[in-house]
Amino acid sequence: MEEMDRLWAPWRMEYVQVPDKQGDGCFLCRAAEAEDERDNLVLWRTEHSLAVVNFFPYNNGHLLIAPRAHKADLEDLTADELDDQMALLGRCHRALAAAMQPHGFNIGMNLGQAAGAGLPGHAHWHIVPRWHGDANFMPTVADTKVIPQSLEALWKLLRRTDVAL
Repeated sequence: MEEMDRLWAPWRMEYVQVPDKQGDGCFLCRAAEAEDERDNLVLWRTEHSLAVVNFFPYNNGHLLIAPRAHKADLEDLTADELDDQMALLGRCHRALAAAMQPHGFNIGMNLGQAAGAGLPGHAHWHIVPRWHGDANFMPTVADTKVIPQSLEALWKLLRRTDVAL
């Protein structure tokens, strides 16, 4: 019998256990209400929005921008909320570009579970930095995505990045 290759990443155990710590309810609403920005990975808050590091990133640097109010769809948002989210999305883009120098970005929103929304009750934007060659064989052959930076290290890096809203 052939021995299976193993990718050891013991530092990820805390990350893997995050869902157990989150409990029920909306993690974006908890982050919007929380005072401890670091524990909730809240990068920035504005009058109507917040930006957080994604607990379950598609790629390194994956951020979420959401209204502070629990609203499920674009049509539920006011013009002020939409404008505020776009300004915060721009700030996240500038911060990621300055801090990480990606070659491109995926930016979008999944509305509804059928569209892939992991949290269908609270609308939110995704901004995902991309680099040439950032997709390797791991997702294809091992159903595993390798994220090369811890969530806390990303949070610290972006908080140090001086970009205006």
